[in-house]
Amino acid sequence: MEKRVYEVWKGRNKFLLGGRLIFGPDARSILVSASMIMVPVVIFCNFIGRHLLHEFPSYNAGYMIVVAPFLFTIYVLVLLLLTSSRDPGIVPRNLHPPEEELRYESSVSNDKTPSLQFPRTKEVIVNGVSVRVKYCDTCMLYRPPRCSHCSVCNNCVERFDHHCPWVGQCIGLRNYRFFFLFVSSSTLLCIYVFCMSAFYIKVLMRDYGGSIWSGMRESPLAVVLMAYCFIALWFVGGLTGFHLYLISSNQTTYENFRYRADNRINIYDQGCAGNFKEVFCTKIKPSRNKFRAFMEEVHRPPPPATSRESGGEDSGPEDRRVKVEDDMDLGGDLLKISQRHDIKDINSRHHNSSEFDSVLGSESHQVLAMNLNVDESRGYAAERQGYQ
Repeated sequence: MEKRVYEVWKGRNKFLLGGRLIFGPDARSILVSASMIMVPVVIFCNFIGRHLLHEFPSYNAGYMIVVAPFLFTIYVLVLLLLTSSRDPGIVPRNLHPPEEELRYESSVSNDKTPSLQFPRTKEVIVNGVSVRVKYCDTCMLYRPPRCSHCSVCNNCVERFDHHCPWVGQCIGLRNYRFFFLFVSSSTLLCIYVFCMSAFYIKVLMRDYGGSIWSGMRESPLAVVLMAYCFIALWFVGGLTGFHLYLISSNQTTYENFRYRADNRINIYDQGCAGNFKEVFCTKIKPSRNKFRAFMEEVHRPPPPATSRESGGEDSGPEDRRVKVEDDMDLGGDLLKISQRHDIKDINSRHHNSSEFDSVLGSESHQVLAMNLNVDESRGYAAERQGYQ
């Protein structure tokens, strides 16, 4: 049965639902990230949010304290799934090296045969500026501008930003928007839970007429949630701010860390407004990979068989000349073998003739003597027959 593309995929990705969902090799980390989002929200809704319902009695507004984080959590989880389960912009790898780029090594040393090599870089024009792109030995292609090979997923990804272990996927051209929305939404969710937990402690201080310490003793879970959200804000909040800077300058994380000290001119910068528009308002390109398509078997044409291999007629005078020479060599070898067998046969018949062994020393003289002996024997037999 013919296989589909995702079944013979050479990257380290994992596929679900018949190739409809594509994950990175560390897809299990998605469950950890989802748990770190859901568990604090569940604790907040059950132990803190329901005690704040009576604080906003008009129009049942207190229910929004519980409903809002619940719906917002679902939204964050959907963004997490969109980030981690879609093609980030994988460039399809070639089945064979690009033949038009082959060239032989000019210098040959140590009696080595010439080896095929590829130009390691190639110049392309981007926005009127010459950009050097590199050749990828794994994918056997020249990477497009802003493309890089992910060592975790073993794929070349367009507009490669980084590989995020928390979503278990590369962040690239086709999922960067969802990644940023996921990180920024997680930041807002942390801020909401932190603020509402602090508000609940303030309510307890008012009800019990004590200090802040008494309010914290009445609800230790609120203190734990505040501490958890405070720590999480350092990560997701800092990540949100960093990517806001990257979007405003049209950079990727990879480019920012790699070319920070080079002071290069950013040829992709379109201004702050244009950069935000490119990330959030442009249409996401369709995937270049059809994972559910059937795999086409690619066969290289067999090399042309020679006349000796194919057993057919000679193709030209050169082949006929080679064949004649081979036949002559083969005939000469057979003649030598036949002569050796004749000599051995004669020696075995006359091994008791010490007179010939002492006189004749070379192999050729032995053969001549044996032939004379045979002729004399035949003549004696003929003479005897005539006498009778």
